[in-house]
Order: sequence, then C-alpha cells, then structure tokens
Amino acid sequence: MGGSGPGAAQGKLTGVSFPENPGGGDLSKVLATRILDVLDYPKPGVVFKDITPLLGHPEAFAAVVGAMAEQVRAAGATRVAGLEARGFILAAPVALAAGVGFVPVRKAGKLPRETYREDYELEYATATIEVHRDAFDPGERVMIVDDVLATGGTAVAAANLVRDAGALPVGLAVLMELGFLMGRERFAEAAPEVGIHTLMTV
Repeated sequence: MGGSGPGAAQGKLTGVSFPENPGGGDLSKVLATRILDVLDYPKPGVVFKDITPLLGHPEAFAAVVGAMAEQVRAAGATRVAGLEARGFILAAPVALAAGVGFVPVRKAGKLPRETYREDYELEYATATIEVHRDAFDPGERVMIVDDVLATGGTAVAAANLVRDAGALPVGLAVLMELGFLMGRERFAEAAPEVGIHTLMTV
C-alpha cells in the first residue's frame, strides 16, 4: 500500500491512463466518448450534457481529477471553491488530489453560519450563491471549479464572491465549456485577471 498524504493522492490520480487511449492523445476527445447528449432536457430545445457515464468510469474520472488538480497546482491556488451542485462532484476530489482545502459555494439558505452573498441574473429570474464568511484566509489564492461553463453568470458571481470574502480568484477550471453560449467572453470581461481552464469545448 502506498502513503496516505497529499503526494500519494496526486501520484495515483495523475498516473492513470485510458485503455482506449494508450498513446496519451487529446484528453478532450476521450472524455467526449463518456459524455452523453440528452435531447429536450430539462425543457424542449435544450441538449443536456450528461456526465454520469464519465463519473462511472474510474479511469476517465481519475484523469479529469488529475488534470484539474494540475491546474490548481500550476496556479498556485491554496483553496478550491466548488460550485453547487455538480461542481461539488469534481471540486472535492480535485482539492484532495492537489493537497489543498475545499470550500463549498452554495445556493442561498444552504449554509448554517454567517455568509457573503452574491446575486446574479438568470434568463427569467435572479439567483443567489453564498459562502461562509470565514471560508478563506485574507489574500488566499482560490481556484473555482465547476462542471460546465455555459453563459458565465454563475462563474462571474463566484469570482465576485471570492473577492468579497477577502480572497483572490486565480483560476476557473471546468470540465466542459459550451462555446456557443459565450460564457468565456463574459467571464473574461468581468474577471480579466482570472485564467480559464477547460478540458473540452463543445
């Protein structure tokens, strides 16, 4: 059995290879085979990206975690902020693999103690995300992790929330970017100093 510290976790996760990709080719192409399109969900005209087959494939999931953990280390982040809900699935193991702490960014009313709040616009409504007031140390470097970068509204709100809490957003890491929704441009305009890292673009 190997060691139990952060270094051991990093080595295990980043050393995984795909049986169907032994040459170490384009990771995004391999991941695309594990993400399914679901038509007309959650409403007509929408194509939902279902990542559950990816999560159920241990080598693919480990490769995603390892790649994102490397982005955390490269940015010098000391904390990972995961966005509710599917962002939690990725952010917690990424933080563990990178040897840093995990902070949940939750929807309004889900955290038990005093919080900072950030409102953002949806298509027909306003949503709110929150983080505990003591979640970050002053000036701490934070990588924001989510599953998808779509319109960019949630990501912009998360970056603002990290700043409100006295920390420094240094990166946004996502599994998948929906390029046609222009979220990258929106996020870059709002947070030009924050790098954007995506494993695949559709």
